Amino acid sequence: MLKILGNQTYRNLFAAQVIALVGTGLLTVALSLLAYELAGSNAGVVLGTALAIKMGAYIVLAPIAQAFAARLPRRGFLIAMDCVRAAAALALPFITQIWQIYLLIFILQAASAAFTPTFQAVIPDILPDEKEYTNALTLSRLAYDLETLFSPALAGLLLTLISFHWLFAGTAVGFIVSALFVLPVQIPNTATATANIWQRITQGIVVYLATPRLRGLLALNLAVAAAGAMVFVNTVVIVRDLLGGNEREVAVTLAFFGGGSMIAALAISRILDRYGDRAVMLTAAVFLCVVQLLFIFVTQAVGIPSWTLILTGWALIGASYSAVLIPSGRLTRRSAESSARPSLFAAQFSLSHVCWLITYPLAGWAVARFGLPTSFLILGGIAFIATAAAMMLWRDEKPTIAHAHPDLPSDHPHLREHGRSDKHEHVFYIDQLHRRWPA
Repeated sequence: MLKILGNQTYRNLFAAQVIALVGTGLLTVALSLLAYELAGSNAGVVLGTALAIKMGAYIVLAPIAQAFAARLPRRGFLIAMDCVRAAAALALPFITQIWQIYLLIFILQAASAAFTPTFQAVIPDILPDEKEYTNALTLSRLAYDLETLFSPALAGLLLTLISFHWLFAGTAVGFIVSALFVLPVQIPNTATATANIWQRITQGIVVYLATPRLRGLLALNLAVAAAGAMVFVNTVVIVRDLLGGNEREVAVTLAFFGGGSMIAALAISRILDRYGDRAVMLTAAVFLCVVQLLFIFVTQAVGIPSWTLILTGWALIGASYSAVLIPSGRLTRRSAESSARPSLFAAQFSLSHVCWLITYPLAGWAVARFGLPTSFLILGGIAFIATAAAMMLWRDEKPTIAHAHPDLPSDHPHLREHGRSDKHEHVFYIDQLHRRWPA
């Protein structure tokens, strides 16, 4: 898996991702402390509103940003978005009003909504081999999980030496270093000739929703969000209120989720090679549903889940979570040629965050209103329905047809795109859609 780091372009981009993730982790801690400084006991309301702004920016602005960025050099665009994020982070410690938090968070997350899908679409272009790309997705998942464990610990260490306001400077440094890693790399540009801006905005979503396996992926995104929301929103409630644990035990419980996710990420490449994307992703989604049903039965039987059950369940959910999310990049990559990938990755980014926008507040409201067993029933029911929908929408794993182009010269861009000049495979329903929505 680590062999792909021998690719200098990918190595720089992966380093940029890791550094930016550390900066984002510091931002999460610093923002919560800033909200408490300005709002006191209403800090939860401020953070909830900031989270809603973040999701709104991701959902609405990702396709729009990709439409306007389609004609821009991708390296320069990534660097510019990192600079915008750094500037917003540097401004945060100087604010004195709550509305200023909302404004700067919107600016920062708008830049992230433009940066992330573009970054995701670059990786398959520089790693055309599917096995190498799968390893890149695995490393990306591991980076996210390690950030979840490492950033809070780093923030805690720094806070023993400096004021929390300086954590925003650390965030800005992370984005600036990320831009510096991107600066020397050569990224192929895929500018499109489409003139109609509305067509560029909607193309990714139209193609996404017209592709059977991507419709199935959207349903799986909802299943993952339903299970993940219970973990991210209610771990603190379960540990502190039901089990009487402390802040350290909250962190340990979340670490079990991250640990399960990392174990699955390390094993996923071989599993996908043996069983294929559809079988692995659907099996993992079914497992998510089963684990949540077990929580319902146990909590109904004994009243309060044990530590062993919570830690084991969180690790199993984390493993299933990874097993669904890692192959999603492979499906998106496989569903369009290079020129159309940025808009398709933007559609995946935007639509998946719609799922989280639904499940995040639902998970918090359900536990407060109905208690833990009913909450698992509601969110587990959503995961079950979404998984069943994915099975119906994505019925097989035969999305390509082989064909040749003897009429085209060997150096034609279309043949170069597929890596050989004699015969190659096309996604047949995407090929049909491109006649209506040309790249």
